[in-house]
Amino acid sequence: MAPNPSGTVDQAALADLAPAKAALDLASDLVAGTARRLARISDGGKLLDDHQVLAYDLAHATAGIETARAALRYGAQGETEARLAAIFVADVVADIVARTVGRERDWGAEPGWHEEASSWLSLARSPGAVASVAETPGPLHLDPDFELVRETFRRFAEDQIAPRAEHIHRENDDIPEDIIEGLADMGGFGLSVPEEYGGFASGGEHDYLGMVVATEELSRGSLGAGGALITRPEILTRAIVNGGTEEQRRRLLPRIASAELMVAVAVTEPDFGSDVANLTVTASPADGDGYVVNGVKTWCTFAARADVLMLLARTDPDRSKGHRGLSLFVVPKPRSDSRGFVLVQDDSTEGRPGALGPGKLEGRPIDTLGYRGMHSYELAFDNWWVAEENLIGGEEGKGKGFYLQMAGFENGRLQTAARALGVMQAAYEAALSYARARRVFGHPIIDYQLTRAKLGRMASMIQASRQFAYEVGSMMARGEGSMEASMVKAYVCRAAEWVSREAMQIHGGMGYAEEFPVSRLFVDARVLSIFEGADETLCLKVIARRLVEQALDT
Repeated sequence: MAPNPSGTVDQAALADLAPAKAALDLASDLVAGTARRLARISDGGKLLDDHQVLAYDLAHATAGIETARAALRYGAQGETEARLAAIFVADVVADIVARTVGRERDWGAEPGWHEEASSWLSLARSPGAVASVAETPGPLHLDPDFELVRETFRRFAEDQIAPRAEHIHRENDDIPEDIIEGLADMGGFGLSVPEEYGGFASGGEHDYLGMVVATEELSRGSLGAGGALITRPEILTRAIVNGGTEEQRRRLLPRIASAELMVAVAVTEPDFGSDVANLTVTASPADGDGYVVNGVKTWCTFAARADVLMLLARTDPDRSKGHRGLSLFVVPKPRSDSRGFVLVQDDSTEGRPGALGPGKLEGRPIDTLGYRGMHSYELAFDNWWVAEENLIGGEEGKGKGFYLQMAGFENGRLQTAARALGVMQAAYEAALSYARARRVFGHPIIDYQLTRAKLGRMASMIQASRQFAYEVGSMMARGEGSMEASMVKAYVCRAAEWVSREAMQIHGGMGYAEEFPVSRLFVDARVLSIFEGADETLCLKVIARRLVEQALDT
C-alpha cells in the first residue's frame, strides 16, 4: 500500500491568510515589547553586551518576522503563494515560541502568550500541510525585464559554471578565465556601475533587484566560482560612486565594469574581524608622494587574481579616533600565483619615490572547507607604496574610509543573501530530484511524509527569503533598508545551512560522498553566516542596537 504523506488537509483553510497575519501580529507585538524591555535593562543600549543572548535572539526573531511579512505580501497573489506563506509564517512563530520557552521573564512574555494562535498553528504546522507543498516552490512574480535577467544568468550558470563547479571545488582550482570573460561580456561586473561610466546602473530599482536576481542564479551554479565573482566589484563600485572623486570614477569604474580590473577587498585583520574601528594596518604619507602601507590583512578573497585591492587602512596614527582615522584606497597589484606570492616594488616602480627603498606584498593562501575557486589570503604589507590618486575621495576622503566601505558592505550583505538563495535553491532541486529517483522499501522516498515535510519546509523558506530579498533591494534603491539588509543576511544565511543540511540528509550516504554536488553545497553554505558581517556581529552590533534605538524613540 502506497504511503499517504499529506493525509487530509483543508487547503482552503490553509490558504486563508487572516489567521496567519493574526499569529504574526501576536509575535510582532511580543518582539516589540521585548525590544522596549531590552532598551530599559541595557540602559538605552549602553549595557547591551550584558544581555547578548536576549539581544541575539531578539534580532533573529525580528529578522524572521520581517521575512514573514514579505511572505504574507507574496501570499496575497494566489492560492499556491498563500499556502507557502502560511507554512512559513507558522514556522517563524513557532521559532519565536521556542526562543521564549523557559525565558519568558527575559522576554517580558506571559506563559502561553501564543495561545490565541494555537488552533491555526496546528493546521499550518501539521505534517500533512507542510508535506503538501513539497513540490510546490511557487512562482517568483518577476516582471518581464527581471525574468529576462534571471533566464540569462541562469543559462550562463548552467552552461558555463555548473559543469565545472565540482572540479574547481574538489581540486581547489582557480576559476577559469573564460568564466570571468563570459560574465564580463554579459555585463555582470557593471550591474552597479552607472551608465555614464560604462555600466548598466540607471539609478532605479532595477540596479539592486537585478543584482539580487543575477547573483542568485550564478550562485545556484556555484557559490565560489559564480555568485561571489561580482561581489567584490560591487563593494568597491559603491564606495567609489558614493565617495570617489570624479577623476576616480572616470578612471576606475569603466575598467571595473569591463573586468579589466578585477577586485579583492582587504578590510579584515587577524586580531580584528568585524571590529573595524580598531584596525591597525597603516597608510602613512610617503616622502615625495602617496602613502606607504604596513601591516597584515586576512581573509582577502581573490587577492592573487585581483588587479586591485580595496584597502581600508589607518591614515591617522591616533588610534583613539577609532573608525574616524580610517581611509579607503584602491591598491594596484600584478596578477599573481594562487598558491602564494611575493611582490616587490623597487626604484623601477613607476611613480614610487626612490628614497623609500623597496616595498613588499606577500600573499599566503588560506585553505578552506568550501567556497573554493577564488581562494582567500593573508596579506602582509611591508612599505608597499600607493599613489596619492588612489586615496578614494582624495584629501576629502581622508578619515571617511569606514563610512565608504560600509556603504559597499550594506549592498554586500544583500548580495550575500542572494548568494544564500542560490545555494538553497540548488540544494532543494538536488534533494527533490534525488527523492523522486531513490526507492526505499518499495517506494520513491518522496512518497514518505518525512521527506515531503522537509522539502515543503525548504520550499516555503526559500520563497519567503527570496521575496524579502526582492523587497530589501527595492528599499535600498530608494536609499533605505540599511537594517533590513542586515536582517535578510542574518535570516537567509542561517536558513541556507538548514536547507543544505537536510538536502544532504535526504541523499543519505550518497550525500556524504563526493559524487554528488550536495556535499559541496553543504560546506559552501556554512561560510555564509561568517563572512560579509559575522552573524553575531550583525545581530548584536547592528540589528539589536537599532531595535533598541527605535524602542527609545517610541
